[in-house]
Amino acid sequence: MKIKLIKNRSDIGAGTRGSDMGIDALEIAAINSGNDYFNRHAYEDVETHNETIYQKNTNNFAKRIEHVVQQCERVAKAVSSNLIVGNYPIVLSGDHSSALGTISGLKSANPQARIGVIWLDAHTDIHSPFTSPSGNIHGMPLAAALGLDNLQYQINQPDEATLLQWYKMKNIGIDGPKILPQDLIYFGIRDYEEAEEKVINDQKIKFFKVEELRFKGLENCVQEAIQLLSNCDLIYISFDVDSMDCDRISYGTGTPVPAGFNPEEVIQIIQLFQATGKVKCIELTEINPLLDNKGNKMAETAFEVLDKVSNTI
Repeated sequence: MKIKLIKNRSDIGAGTRGSDMGIDALEIAAINSGNDYFNRHAYEDVETHNETIYQKNTNNFAKRIEHVVQQCERVAKAVSSNLIVGNYPIVLSGDHSSALGTISGLKSANPQARIGVIWLDAHTDIHSPFTSPSGNIHGMPLAAALGLDNLQYQINQPDEATLLQWYKMKNIGIDGPKILPQDLIYFGIRDYEEAEEKVINDQKIKFFKVEELRFKGLENCVQEAIQLLSNCDLIYISFDVDSMDCDRISYGTGTPVPAGFNPEEVIQIIQLFQATGKVKCIELTEINPLLDNKGNKMAETAFEVLDKVSNTI
């Protein structure tokens, strides 16, 4: 399969501005390392709604949801159309809300397929407008992909306009859930709210924390995950850079969390899944160069990961 870069510079699902420049920071990292990666691979830019960040927000429990829905629809269309013609999409995103678009595009192109999701992230991103304490939609893509409202842990009362958009979010690409709870596996989660933890336990979603992976052995944990996804037809890997250790690398991401993975571990995890032949799409997200306390270190590290996993496609 031929790599096609999908550049989605949207950051309207995040709580902090700046991740819209993450792709540019990646490109600068490539140039400074003498790597022609972005000249070697074809790409397409996804139109954004970033200007809406300055408009008055009317959906406090799901901020700018109407525009996030449109953004996810655009990403879904880009991913689906590339898969249909035989390309391998690598989605480079501003904030993680776009992962819903990527998953929806995968399902739209493969409606009968069972999709496995590997979520490399410090956060679980399984809130809904009913449970989110922030209203930032980059914390909701998996709930939408799973078709979950999490009403048993409701703390918010979204208005009808918000609920209409949330319904649209859950039905992007094709109607209904895109993935099953047993086909979602977390790697690296360590910062989440009580409601999210309860949803994960209720749904029996598998997760591997950093310390568990190091104690049991990285390859052992990945092989266990591969076995759990043995009934899946294809696998999508979503790599949020905050899955890595911000103290070791940098704080160049919207929600940095200490005690995460090192880049070598991330590369090994992704490449072990790639060896199954089932990985058909990878996403890299949440680089925020405005917050980087070490120059462009987060983008440089993320580019190292991107380059190495691209070489094994």
